[in-house]
Amino acid sequence: MTIKSNAASVRFDAVTKAFGDVVAVDQISLLIEPGKLVTLLGPSGCGKTTTLRLIAGLEMATGGQIFIGDRDVTKLPATDRDVAMVFQSYALFPHMTVGENVAYGLKVSGVKKPDAQARSQDALNLVGLADLGDRMPSELSGGQQQRVAVARALVLEPQVLLFDEPLSNLDAKLRRRVREEIREIQQNLGLTVIYVTHDQEEALAVSDDIVVMNNAVIAQIGTPRELYEVPSDAFVADFIGEANILDCEIESVAGDMAQVRLGDIVMQLPALNLAPGPAQLAIRPRRVDLHAEAVAETLPGTLLKATYVGTHMEYRIETAHGEIFAISGDVDDLHHANSEIRVGFRDPGPVLIPAA
Repeated sequence: MTIKSNAASVRFDAVTKAFGDVVAVDQISLLIEPGKLVTLLGPSGCGKTTTLRLIAGLEMATGGQIFIGDRDVTKLPATDRDVAMVFQSYALFPHMTVGENVAYGLKVSGVKKPDAQARSQDALNLVGLADLGDRMPSELSGGQQQRVAVARALVLEPQVLLFDEPLSNLDAKLRRRVREEIREIQQNLGLTVIYVTHDQEEALAVSDDIVVMNNAVIAQIGTPRELYEVPSDAFVADFIGEANILDCEIESVAGDMAQVRLGDIVMQLPALNLAPGPAQLAIRPRRVDLHAEAVAETLPGTLLKATYVGTHMEYRIETAHGEIFAISGDVDDLHHANSEIRVGFRDPGPVLIPAA
């Protein structure tokens, strides 16, 4: 017997959730394809956890419709939705063995004990805990307890598997390992997984697609690379990794390209449907070049601070267009604080975004 995937799509059609006068989710429309791992990412209070709970049936939508596969589940209770959820707290029963914890959902669903035990063992095998079924949760590490929680969800063979901040109780090194294991299981089984986190690095590492949320609405949806390389606005640019946001001017647009001026620098950049006029540039710190001597197409500046952090240098530069943060992998040929410096940008480098 093996764990099977019953992966289904998830669709939101203009879904709203209000708690009194507070709108936590505002007219969200979204399609998550079967077999994908999609992360809901955003700051505290943005609506991501409420969206997850709406899928689970732990909250009921104020308006709109929610579909799992072709079935309208908008008004169905959690018990009728064929989803399973892995919580931040693990929520393991301390008086039950690991095997009993994993088999618990099957037991209450009426699955016969031999079948439940076999499926429980399959799930433990899948998460690398094959020999720990007889242990108590208190005898396991935090990472092992999290994997038991994953196994308990997998054993139910749900159409959709939900993760609510699953790694926040683990240390940084263990978080990396467990997120890799979750991603590997998801890909091997072809599961539909919806994953909530506020950790940008975690989202970039595990996701097929990321839904960035802000103030109860979707700010942008895309692959990790799309969101990092072509953010749609200053919020996404600054939330998905760090970005320098500088005011600029679009002088002209020809086809898909814009001529953009930033001080004495004139660039040809993808217009991204923007018109001539004020705009902004989002520039990743690793795409900033620093020059000790005058170089064409650069900005003059003063180096405020140089910080050695082992694998790279971090620099803060004051310019007429605002402070710029730069990261350099060169830890030997250093620039020094209080020196005059020229700031340039790599190609590809700056990305146009709408003016704030």
